[in-house]
Amino acid sequence: MIEQMTPDEARQLNPLNLAFIGDTVWEGFIRDRIFPKLKNHPASVLHQTCVRYVRADAQSDALEAILDSLTEEEVTMFKRGRNQKSAHVPRNAVLADYRRATGFEALLGYLYLTAQSDRLQEVMDLAFHAMIGPTE
Repeated sequence: MIEQMTPDEARQLNPLNLAFIGDTVWEGFIRDRIFPKLKNHPASVLHQTCVRYVRADAQSDALEAILDSLTEEEVTMFKRGRNQKSAHVPRNAVLADYRRATGFEALLGYLYLTAQSDRLQEVMDLAFHAMIGPTE
């Protein structure tokens, strides 16, 4: 279990480290969401469905859809992650999408590490619903 941090302590971290944790939090959230509906499907279907939601372009689009719902502090954390240069960009990702996705993950990591669990859940729910649209 990761030790809770104060907001000041979390702000001291490299945004890519926040994104590292945020990526794990987001993937766990997605797996929790898709597993009940697909539990009797092959693992390959579970994996392909999960990838659909954790890809950089999907995270980028979701972030853009919920940006107006974020607090000033949350936007600041997103921007810190987005603006951080990464040594590696996946070849199947557009740089702008990858950076926004990194910012999204940094925001989630910040909320997670500062134990803002209700807000973390709210942000992830907003992002997920932005991804699935009104039909799913």
